[in-house]
Amino acid sequence: MPNYKFIAGDKKWWRQAVVYQIYPRSFADLNGDGIGDLAGIIDRVSYLKSLSIDAVWLSPFYPSELADGGYDVADYRNVDPRIGSLEEFDKLIEELHKVEIRVFVDIVPNHSSDQHEWFQAALKAGRGSPERDRYIFHDGLGESGEIRPSELVSHFGPTGWTRVTEPDGTPGQWYLHLFAPEQPDFNWDNQEVRDDFIKTLRFWSDRGVDGFRIDVAHALTKDFSEGLPARDTMDIDPTKPDGSDPLFDRDEVHEIYRQWRKVFNEYDPPRVAVAEASAPAHRLGAYASEETLGQAFNFDLLHADWNTKRFKHLISNSMKRADKSGSSNTWVLSNHDVVRHPTRYGLPDKTDLVKWYISEGKSAPLDAKQGIDRARASTMLILALPGSTYLYQGEEIGLFEVADTPREAMQDPQWFRNPGKARSRDGCRIPLPWTTTGSSFGFGPGGSHLPMPADFGKYSVEANETDANSVLNLYRAAIAMRKGLQCAEEIKFIFNWNRSVLHFARPNGWQSFTNFGKSPVKLPKGKVLLSSRPLIGSQVPGETTVWLQA
Repeated sequence: MPNYKFIAGDKKWWRQAVVYQIYPRSFADLNGDGIGDLAGIIDRVSYLKSLSIDAVWLSPFYPSELADGGYDVADYRNVDPRIGSLEEFDKLIEELHKVEIRVFVDIVPNHSSDQHEWFQAALKAGRGSPERDRYIFHDGLGESGEIRPSELVSHFGPTGWTRVTEPDGTPGQWYLHLFAPEQPDFNWDNQEVRDDFIKTLRFWSDRGVDGFRIDVAHALTKDFSEGLPARDTMDIDPTKPDGSDPLFDRDEVHEIYRQWRKVFNEYDPPRVAVAEASAPAHRLGAYASEETLGQAFNFDLLHADWNTKRFKHLISNSMKRADKSGSSNTWVLSNHDVVRHPTRYGLPDKTDLVKWYISEGKSAPLDAKQGIDRARASTMLILALPGSTYLYQGEEIGLFEVADTPREAMQDPQWFRNPGKARSRDGCRIPLPWTTTGSSFGFGPGGSHLPMPADFGKYSVEANETDANSVLNLYRAAIAMRKGLQCAEEIKFIFNWNRSVLHFARPNGWQSFTNFGKSPVKLPKGKVLLSSRPLIGSQVPGETTVWLQA
């Protein structure tokens, strides 16, 4: 294993970074088996450098049975042989660090795969064993334990409990899984579990990893002292937004993250982390403090309609929360779990995305031009905000959601286990098109694990690079320019009589001006640095963001 020299510079680099999320299975396939791999990422390092990003975040690449796209981890300290090897991982870190791109990896601490050696040992060991205590097992109700311990739905439905067969062949206990049955929840009251994840954090940190994205960060600690919860939703109990929910956002979880912070601080520079935490807004700061993880994802804008007032309100509140907790803001418009934002912005307001997906995109009309115009404008807006911007692979080439993947080709358990109630996430996980032609549009020499639409070539990197006004060239220009404009983590809103305008300034005179409306508005005074769409003389077109220097 190489002895890496880490990238020098500001130890607070992550507070205002641009991080690019890679879903490894769908980024680039070098060996031609249809599955993206580490070698494919290595082969595209020059492309990543061209984006001027500060870091990449790798979604899970660990050994997995793929019950949930790799978020069912069978071995936390290894690489899935279908994706690569530890040696290739080391090479990837080395190549990315050479071009000053840091690396985040996904950590999945709430649950493992049911193929993890610990869970297999728990099945063999039986009731009351130390092996079972690493997970959450309970006896069932009824005369012979045949009834589930509680009526608890899972994220993937319909139940959060699955019964096991005991070593003697008889029906036995039930185990908790907040997601798929193949994803049993760990028992974080067990010290062995806590110690093993410390070992995992050090394993990857020692290999050169700069930071971690913490999956389901709000759900690790649970309290069943008042009985096993029964609920038909996976939302936090609205009557308990204070850390007392038995399943989610308990205060005790931060004891774990304070211990992790001690581990992060053993390294120079300290390792960093960002929490995926579903918690009330006023409680997110606890995950994002410098005593715990440092950042927590802010998904407010990801769920927001295209509306000036709404954007301003959400930005203002987020800035206030960050200032209060001393944390760094994060801004997200797309990721591996949601409908891509050009599609969301191109659909009519209040479109039911589940119904739209079930209809294969036919239940509501998609205005592609509106979607891409708004996407370009919103991306420039969030890049101008203080804090870190997290981008999802493919948004930089203007990819839309794919809603008509053949049902027989789908892979997402959310779709299969919630028929008629949930959309598939496969639509945002379709492999990237790199070239205008070819069986997989340059994704790899063979096919692709999810089918690619016949017209995908028009969105390819190759097609984008030949168009000076493409989405890709806008991203490249904006991210590169942002580096030179970055300053203190402050903004000041500038009043405008036009209610369709969102205008703010950073302390160094950098201004962002977004016209949310359809009609052109007057361009404010200042030197134009960049515009998401061409200006109309001295006017800003509708659905356009302009950067200015006062």
